[in-house]
Amino acid sequence: MGDSAVQVVARSSRDRDFVGQSGAFRSIVEAIETVAPRRSSVIIRGETGTGKEMVARQVHASSRRAKQNFVPVDCTALNGNILASQLFGHVKGSFTGAVTDTVGFFKAADGGTIFLDEIGELELDLQAKLLRVLQESAVTPVGSTKPVPVDVRVLCATNRDLKQMIREGKFRADLYFRLNIVTLEVPPLRDRREDVLLLCEHFLEKQAALYLEPVKILSKVARDVLLGYRWPGNVRELANVMEHAYITAKSSVIELNDLPSDVLTGDIVAAMQDDGFMTYEQLQKQLVERALKKANGRKMAAARLLDMDHRKLGKLVERFGIHTGWQ
Repeated sequence: MGDSAVQVVARSSRDRDFVGQSGAFRSIVEAIETVAPRRSSVIIRGETGTGKEMVARQVHASSRRAKQNFVPVDCTALNGNILASQLFGHVKGSFTGAVTDTVGFFKAADGGTIFLDEIGELELDLQAKLLRVLQESAVTPVGSTKPVPVDVRVLCATNRDLKQMIREGKFRADLYFRLNIVTLEVPPLRDRREDVLLLCEHFLEKQAALYLEPVKILSKVARDVLLGYRWPGNVRELANVMEHAYITAKSSVIELNDLPSDVLTGDIVAAMQDDGFMTYEQLQKQLVERALKKANGRKMAAARLLDMDHRKLGKLVERFGIHTGWQ
């Protein structure tokens, strides 16, 4: 499958933010196409912001269940009692506030797919109940003793090491093996460098469409900085950066000073990680240079960015021989 074919597959599904052309992206698309037609449970692993829910939606959209419901559940959002009710439903009067019967997420996903985001956050008693649902293909609403049959495919996501949690007694081994029929690893954006600018253009197009305005483009220097950044927040961070840049830019071209300061100083952090250390003077010089670039060479503005007296900044500029002619 060629690059263009991969993009067509990715863009044709329900989640329009699932965009890429890198080898790492092609690999995850191919893995999705392999597992999607099956009934098996899947664990989707990846760092925060890599797009684990997008991958789950791709699996659902490419499956035989695509016309049925896709029900996402954030396992971190609710405590145990409420989550049990939300997952499995409850009957009227089963607890304070239960004024009507509810079907729960599993029954709502009957015939389709349920996506359990951050599965590692489930408490052990809920893990046991979930295991029983998977084993029996039925849910028992809170306050009831009557099982209700369900036909649901379960997709899970986590950024935690579930095997380590098993060793620590925080995750059930039997549930893990029941869920972990297939594992999909979602690569971080730093391993998808070829996709960075493509994603930037995609998110800028979305902003332009939102505001009914012409699409803004990135200057060469802005492109270079974005390509060099490590993206610790992955695709989610990139989307936020593009929204910030689009709103901040006063012209149709996004310049360096339109990017958030975190991105502009990102290479300093990277250098410290790669080299193990920087001298205080090296770090100080790079921070001053970045602040001046962000401020288009204006020392007063750069001093405010650094939370530094402008006279002290002037002495550092003179000491390091820093050129301030960015306009």
